[in-house]
Amino acid sequence: MKYLLIVGDGMADYPVPELDNKTPLQVANKPNMDMIAAKGCSGLLRTVPEELTPGSGTAILSVLGYDPKRFYTGRGPFEAASRGIQLDERDVAFRCNLITEKNGILVDYSADHIANSESDELIESVKKNFEKPDEVEFFAGLSYRHFLVLRNYRHSEIIQCTLPHDAIGLEISKILPKAKSEEAKSTAALLGKMIVDSKKILENHPINVARRKAGKRPGNMIWPWGGGRKPHMPTFKEKFCVNAAVISAVDLVKGIGVYAGMKIVDVPGATGLYDTNYEGKADYALKALEDCDMVFIHVEAPDEAGHSRDYELKVKTIEDLDKRLMGHLLDDLREECVVAVLPDHPTPIKIGTHTRDPVPFAIYAPSVESDGVKKFDEFSAKKGKFGLIEGEAFIPLFLGRCIVQ
Repeated sequence: MKYLLIVGDGMADYPVPELDNKTPLQVANKPNMDMIAAKGCSGLLRTVPEELTPGSGTAILSVLGYDPKRFYTGRGPFEAASRGIQLDERDVAFRCNLITEKNGILVDYSADHIANSESDELIESVKKNFEKPDEVEFFAGLSYRHFLVLRNYRHSEIIQCTLPHDAIGLEISKILPKAKSEEAKSTAALLGKMIVDSKKILENHPINVARRKAGKRPGNMIWPWGGGRKPHMPTFKEKFCVNAAVISAVDLVKGIGVYAGMKIVDVPGATGLYDTNYEGKADYALKALEDCDMVFIHVEAPDEAGHSRDYELKVKTIEDLDKRLMGHLLDDLREECVVAVLPDHPTPIKIGTHTRDPVPFAIYAPSVESDGVKKFDEFSAKKGKFGLIEGEAFIPLFLGRCIVQ
C-alpha cells in the first residue's frame, strides 16, 4: 500500500464575519478534499500540547508521530539541517530574519518577502561585520529566512527570543532577547547588540535604498529567534517501517524530514508562497511514490495568507491546493493509495498567528467504509468517526495500524 499525506499549513480557522461567519475551509470550493472526507473517515487532531508554543515545528512533529515535547529543540536547528549547516553538540542555531524596523517599531517580519538576490547581499554585509571565528556565524537562506549559529555555546539555557511574526507593531527595545539566568546574560546582550547595530549596516545599504525608491519595505534589521541544539530522533522508518519522502518549500519542514531520515524532494518553482508550483509538487510526489511507501506534501501558502489576515487570499490558496495539487495528484494515481488531508495548526484570520486549537483531518483508505461526513472543514470533522485524538495517534491511524473496522 502507498500513502499520501497532504498538509495545508495553517488552513484551519475561526468563522470570519466577512465570509458570513464561515471559515475559509467552509467557503472554499474544494471538491477533492470533500471527496476524501466523503469516502473516508474524519476527526479532529490536537497537534500542539498545552505547554508548547503553537507552530509548524511542534505541530508537524506531532503529525508525523514524534512527541514535540521530547524532540522539538527549536526552529533553528531543523531549518539549519535543511540548508546543510552542520551543528556540533554545543552549537545553537537560530533562525535569523531580515525584518523591517521603522521608528523603533517592528513593522514587517519578512521585509516584504524580500527577494533572494537582494537578501543574499544584505546578509553578506551582516556576516562581514558580525562574524567571529569559532563563535558567531551567519548563513544565507531563502528570502528573509537566514541563520545565526553560536558555536561552542556552553550555557544550558537557550536565550529567549520573540517570534517576529507575533511582534508586529511592538517596540524593538521591549522585545530584545532575554536571559533567564545570570550566566546567559552576556549572550542575550550580544544578540541584542547585533540586532540594534545591524540597522547601522543595513539602513542605507544600496539594496534598501533601491527598495524604498520602488515602494518596498527595506530589510534593515536582523532578528534571531527559534534557537536550539540539534535533536536526536529515530528515523521514520525505524519507528513505522515505512520509507518516506517529503516535499516542501519550507526549510523547517524539510529539516524535520532530514532528522526523520526522509528523502527530501526538491521541486522547481516551489516557493512557500501563493505562487508556488502546485502542479510540480503533484508530479514530483507521483514520481517519489515509485520508490517510497509514503510521500508527505506540505503547502505553506494558506499559513502566509492567515498571517496577512487576508481571508480572500486564504480561500484562494485552499482552492489552489485542492484543484492544482490534489486534483492533479488524484487524477494521475495508478495504484491503491491511502490519502489523508489536514492542516498542521490553525492560523486564524482574526489574530494573524498560530493557535493550538485541534485541526480537522480526513483519511481515505480503499478498504475502510465511510463514516458519513460529507465535507472537509472544522465543523464537519467534529461528526467524524475518529472524534478528537492527540498528535502522536494520527500516524498509526493513517498507516492502518488502528484503522481496521
